[in-house]
Amino acid sequence: MELSSGQQRLLFVVVVLALAGLGIYLVGSRHHTSSAPPARPSASAAPVTSTSAPAAAPATTAPSGGADIYQWLPFTQQDLTAAAHATVAFAGDYENWSYTEPAAAYIAKMNGLVTGNFAASLQNSYATPGVATLRSAQKQVSTSSGSIASIQSFGTGSITFAVNIAQRLTTTSGTANSTKQYAVTVVSSAGGWQVNDVELAGAGNQ
Repeated sequence: MELSSGQQRLLFVVVVLALAGLGIYLVGSRHHTSSAPPARPSASAAPVTSTSAPAAAPATTAPSGGADIYQWLPFTQQDLTAAAHATVAFAGDYENWSYTEPAAAYIAKMNGLVTGNFAASLQNSYATPGVATLRSAQKQVSTSSGSIASIQSFGTGSITFAVNIAQRLTTTSGTANSTKQYAVTVVSSAGGWQVNDVELAGAGNQ
């Protein structure tokens, strides 16, 4: 369907509103489901932590005329929710490791969240001799959490989110906190939405 420039602007405004509503719904539902065990994937398009419990997507208010915005997008509302959940769950594991943890154990935590090829790439990076030696020498222990800042781009079967990942790193020298923004790409597969790439925002991976 060919959209006019006005319709395109309306589409993006409604997408932003839909994402904001999704975030508010998930944040609110977290307070009502605190007794439920955490499950993967869990996320929202608005900033939420990786401990958010999965929730059904809220109904999206249709623009004037009753049009369904998802007829103009290459994914459904359920797809968007599932992709966001997988993204935030991954963000909680990406910088979550210990100097005592071997590469295989680090990757095992992301089983089902990442594609096979990307899992192999992450494992190789984690086991890089210089990185592993420094991690052990400094007795590094890292934890992380993530929140989605925005949708950076999307296509058929692929969505790239701008994700803020907060890291708490403890070493023999003390503890440091930092937050970096990453471009996290998830793709649709037989097993659901999985992370296929992660790059520092602005690194030009698109």
